[in-house]
Amino acid sequence: MTNDTRRTQTRIRIRIPKCYQQEPVISNLISDHGVTVNISAALLSANAREDGWFDLQLQGTVPQIRSALLYLNDLDLEVWNGADDQDDSW
Repeated sequence: MTNDTRRTQTRIRIRIPKCYQQEPVISNLISDHGVTVNISAALLSANAREDGWFDLQLQGTVPQIRSALLYLNDLDLEVWNGADDQDDSW
C-alpha cells in the first residue's frame, strides 16, 4: 500500500439541506479530514427556509480529499464536481 502524500485540489459545489444548516459541515471537512477549504461562493439563508449551497475548493492530499468527499457522501449531500470545468462559471 502506497502512502500518497501528493497535494492536490478539486472544486465542488455542495447543497446544504435545511436539516444540516446548524451543523458544522465545512468545519468538519477541515478538522476531521485535514483539507484546506476555500469558499468561492455561497448562498445560505439565515431563516433556513430553503436549502443553501457552497462552491468550495478543497486542497489536501489525495487520501484527505477522498475522505472529505466520502464524508459528504455519507451525509447524503448533493455534490457536483467542478474539476472538469474549464472556466470559473458553473
